[in-house]
Amino acid sequence: MNSPQFSVSSKVLVSDFDGTMTQFDFYKLVIKSLLPPDTPDYWAEYRAGKITHFEALRRYFASIQASEDEVIAVVREMKLDDGLPAAVQFLRKAGWDIVVTSAGCSWYINRLLNDFGVSVEVLSNPGRFQNGEGLIMEMPRNSPFFSPELGINKTGVVEHFLTEGRTVAFAGDGFPDAEPARIVPEDLRFARGDLANVLQREGLHYHRFEAWSEIAKTLLNR
Repeated sequence: MNSPQFSVSSKVLVSDFDGTMTQFDFYKLVIKSLLPPDTPDYWAEYRAGKITHFEALRRYFASIQASEDEVIAVVREMKLDDGLPAAVQFLRKAGWDIVVTSAGCSWYINRLLNDFGVSVEVLSNPGRFQNGEGLIMEMPRNSPFFSPELGINKTGVVEHFLTEGRTVAFAGDGFPDAEPARIVPEDLRFARGDLANVLQREGLHYHRFEAWSEIAKTLLNR
């Protein structure tokens, strides 16, 4: 398996996307606005261990009954941090790479980042929108960070950079972010939402944030 090609900066910020760079998660907006009322509760099936996290999202996205324009309008309702473009520039000038890792779909992640003129490495599940079939999300089986549970193994991404001897920071908001957050230095751990609750229960130090651009300020002041 070939190693991924990243830039050679000695410092890397690995960041989740939904609920971390944005205010809202795409799948929650999809459930609220784009699905027929008789859609099964796939999230309950996931929590019960009947299907994987990836499969729950895949089924929700495939159940979308809306035009592409309507879906794109919902993507924009995720509310990407307005300060993100400037924060990315400041971090890069200070020698930080930014790598987005997400169990969501690169179709909407790249679209939203492109809307804001932000170009960063995105490691996520590939997908495409197909009229009449919804958002078709696929497994990234050729990725060196492939996970049968999530699609992308965020812990593997963090471990990759740590093994290279780089300084690694991690930012996230959900339960799947707990494992990668635990393995970075405590002063480089950024959390909100469910991730913050997990770390707090475990007595692990972290920086709480509300907007992603706050992370940049903390890293630049180190």
